[in-house]
Amino acid sequence: MRRPREDLNSVQDQLRLPLAAAMRAEGPWESQNSGVSGAAISLFSGAGGLDLGIERAGFQTVAAVEWDEDAADSMEKNGPIYFPELREVLRANLYPLAAGGDDGVTTKDILRAGGLSSRNRPELLVGGPPCIAFSKSGFWLDWKRDGIDPAASLLQAYTRVLAEAKPRFFILENVYALTFNNKASRPAFERLLREIDSAGYQFQWRVLNAADYGVPQARPRLFIVGSRKRDRLPELPEPTHHGQWERRQTEGGPLPHFTTGQALAGVDAPAESGEVVRGRWGHLLPEIPPGENYLHYTAERGHTDPIFEWRSRYWSFLLKLDPNRPSPTIQAQPGPNVGPFHWENRRLRVPELRRLFTFPDDYAFVGRRGSVQSQIGNSVPPLLAEHVGRSVAAGS
Repeated sequence: MRRPREDLNSVQDQLRLPLAAAMRAEGPWESQNSGVSGAAISLFSGAGGLDLGIERAGFQTVAAVEWDEDAADSMEKNGPIYFPELREVLRANLYPLAAGGDDGVTTKDILRAGGLSSRNRPELLVGGPPCIAFSKSGFWLDWKRDGIDPAASLLQAYTRVLAEAKPRFFILENVYALTFNNKASRPAFERLLREIDSAGYQFQWRVLNAADYGVPQARPRLFIVGSRKRDRLPELPEPTHHGQWERRQTEGGPLPHFTTGQALAGVDAPAESGEVVRGRWGHLLPEIPPGENYLHYTAERGHTDPIFEWRSRYWSFLLKLDPNRPSPTIQAQPGPNVGPFHWENRRLRVPELRRLFTFPDDYAFVGRRGSVQSQIGNSVPPLLAEHVGRSVAAGS
């Protein structure tokens, strides 16, 4: 049944209010759910995207762990405004913790940094462990080559802290490829779920597409939420938006996807050095219509002078934004001809990246341009994190 237009507009305004406040900083960044209050511990915090979302849901990040210096600096720089209860960002490598050792930072260290103890447990544990365990690149780790729990990954650092810190709730975010039924992903995913259960937690998981929650970017991510077995199991949020994602239509909420054109309207984004797309193929970008990619230059698309074979490149090669749709997934370390690029035939600027991830306009990122791209590209969109955080808070 279709909603009357006036009702749909009313719902749309209500659901987009957090997005507008988040991106355009129209008011102070503060908890939007005064009925919930609880200390959160953050692992693999990056620049703070997940933490921004749970802060708006009513939790307070009191301690964070991040090994990348620029990302840790970014979180500290934004702390006074966006993380007022943050006591310390621990700059620590969690590989030893994952491997079962105690020669690095420990769970006690993390709790102590947040002003917590064995008698004063956190309300929430959040984190998105990096996904290097699902590729051969993970084997550069010394403890893997030395034969210490070779099947372990940074997922094990998360589950160890979960078991030892004993928070009331947890949120774990990761790449959705972890759910694939292949030799790399399936054993790691099954082990992760067993360890969560063994730690004393019930849980549920689902792949959420950020665009279905009002984020102007199609970004599917795995979320696992849970609680102690004696507590109420929190739900995952239901979608608020719907639209086309790749070649399929998403079955979401009543609102259409929030588009890149809407998100970037009025953004203050001065020109940046290095934004011109160069290299062997950069000159081809202007002819590509918005929303299309290198396939524009194939015989199958009717090009009179085809340059590429059909499906001979990654989808993101020479990919251009469509102002009438959400952005495709934005990568942390794109190659020289990897999009999405702006429909004005250039690279996206930092203020535009903020908008497409729903970071506040005044959220500061520390480091060189490549580091900032990496920090933003590795982030959980704060608006998506807020939806998940609110669902967890509702179960308290």
